[in-house]
Amino acid sequence: MTLAYPLSDPRTAPPAAALTEAFERLGVRMAYARDEEIYAQDDEAELLYRVVRGVIRTSRVTADGRRQVGDFYYVGDVFGLEPGPDHRFAAEALTECEVQVVRRASMRAVAGDAEVDRAILAATQREMERLQDHVLMLGRKSARERVASFLMSLAGGHEGQVDLPMGRQDMADYLGLTIETVSRMLTQLQGEQIVEFPSSRRFQVRKWTALEALAE
Repeated sequence: MTLAYPLSDPRTAPPAAALTEAFERLGVRMAYARDEEIYAQDDEAELLYRVVRGVIRTSRVTADGRRQVGDFYYVGDVFGLEPGPDHRFAAEALTECEVQVVRRASMRAVAGDAEVDRAILAATQREMERLQDHVLMLGRKSARERVASFLMSLAGGHEGQVDLPMGRQDMADYLGLTIETVSRMLTQLQGEQIVEFPSSRRFQVRKWTALEALAE
């Protein structure tokens, strides 16, 4: 593969692009079946991952046996970034997935420590922003507002039908709610014709202004 720019030239390679190019050049593609584990909670964090196809879910089981979903990762997203030596969350394939996998040491050996560190830092900062948004949602929003925010993030301004790859339990564990509460909120939003669910795994926003008002 011919790179669009040298991996070692920080003047022309923005961090996200540098990381993408490194994955394309060095990454090994691996396929995972639905619900298959990619790495376990507390595993050593020696690899980086990038979603090529499908959706990834990260989750952590607490000491009392409850599960907290950390986040969902889509095509192009990098995951497995950790501030320490181990994975605090496990990662599973939410759907059938293909993932590029690369060792951090391999990236540094080919691209140079400074540039790869800069790219990883930028990706880690984006991860922290996602975490902060999630914490804010859990701490400040009502159940109805959390569900609306989640649907809004998936819709992303899309006018047509949107895939909902995760089930109600995944949504509940991500939003800090019970599955009964999530189902009730979805029923309310559909009853008010704010969203429409042609099936359990697809929806369409009917009243953007109303959904945006709830999500803010």
